[in-house]
Amino acid sequence: MTPKPPDLAPDFALVPLYRDESLLAVAKPSGLAVHRGEARDPITAVDLARALAGGRVFPVHRLDRATSGVLLFALQPESARLLGAAFAEGRVHKRYLALVRGIPREPAGLIDHPIQRREDGPRVPARTAWRTLATVTAPGPYALVEARPETGRRHQVRRHLKHLGHPLIGDVRYGKGDHNRLFRQSYDLHRLALHAATLELRHPLTGAPVRVEAELPADFRAPLLRLGIPERAWRED
Repeated sequence: MTPKPPDLAPDFALVPLYRDESLLAVAKPSGLAVHRGEARDPITAVDLARALAGGRVFPVHRLDRATSGVLLFALQPESARLLGAAFAEGRVHKRYLALVRGIPREPAGLIDHPIQRREDGPRVPARTAWRTLATVTAPGPYALVEARPETGRRHQVRRHLKHLGHPLIGDVRYGKGDHNRLFRQSYDLHRLALHAATLELRHPLTGAPVRVEAELPADFRAPLLRLGIPERAWRED
């Protein structure tokens, strides 16, 4: 039976980006949880993806609730198994856009810093390559950064950029309240400034290259433009 859309009219919608018989990729908005967690969200990305696909979906990776961007589902158990292995082995390439406090001293680098899988768990290897895309000096030093995580740990990009000394704007957990308030009040940024822009992988069944891109949503794009960061800064060459 084809799943019906959730009865509760959501404030969120998933934008389909790619679909075939094995995969469904969507653009997830900031604020939408992927799974139903402890808070028992009335609507999740899994619910909406199931309605889009007209059947069962298998989430093969996660985005934080506050992060927007490309979210991938498998539509078959075998595809889910193969994709899970690809993510675990680092064969899926991810590109994030992040607005951070301060301007990095170097134009690019690699953060190789172990982090915990869980809050009380042991530290495990984690690596994130990054480069600065644009900088502004008013209302303070801020930078738009590209992050390419080579491993997939919990909150990896957020934690690694904080470790670098440049926490994300809008991050209530790892950032600073005064900067978050400034961007809410002056730039109408009411979300985490982190967007999963692209996902590149080999198709689990055919081996063909698959590249999925999610446009920067208006609730992130507009504040960047108001800061004076032009659109060409975050476009890939």
